[in-house]
Amino acid sequence: MKPFTKKAGIVAPMDRANVDTDMIIPKQFLKSIKRTGFGPNLFDELRYLDEGQPDADNSQRPLNKDFVLNQERFQGASVLLARENFGCGSSREHAPWALEDFGFQVIIAPSFADIFFNNCFKNGLLPIVLDESIVDGLFKEVEANSGYKLTVDLENQVIEKPDGGTIEFNVDSFRKHCLLNGLDDIGITLQDADDIKAYEDKRRQSSPWLFDQVK
Repeated sequence: MKPFTKKAGIVAPMDRANVDTDMIIPKQFLKSIKRTGFGPNLFDELRYLDEGQPDADNSQRPLNKDFVLNQERFQGASVLLARENFGCGSSREHAPWALEDFGFQVIIAPSFADIFFNNCFKNGLLPIVLDESIVDGLFKEVEANSGYKLTVDLENQVIEKPDGGTIEFNVDSFRKHCLLNGLDDIGITLQDADDIKAYEDKRRQSSPWLFDQVK
């Protein structure tokens, strides 16, 4: 997982509440457990006018020109602005995989579903909870300004606006540490690799019969 420090990017507004994980990445795309390749099917039912299928050539599919991610002004967006209860529904980890693979690095919303919120941190995404009134204000600013960008400084826990204003946000200290250092669950475990090996060696000596079948 890549370290997350300070990110600046175009903001794409997803102006609807209760966006569930099936809307983020529909069920027919869950056959793969690879973490890449899901970006083209992010919000598939909203982005395209036909029904998406695995291994389809998405470049040949008809686009919904009214959908935000298909609009020219939001191309290359890396910050997703959303409404309350984003990521509700099933606990599929494919949802943050698809968002990250598309290019999003930050999601801002008044609230998130708990499991989705946790899965974001485990996959290098930063979900930021802000007061609904602040989110409302950001939606208005994005609508009024083409190419609207925000800079997210995780170290100092502040969002920098184009007009020079700032918005502070809270993040759990352990999750912040993991993002700043690019540590997922495996990375955290590997920090103790020497201690784990020392324990295994000690157990092998004290209880060798437990390892008779272990090569």
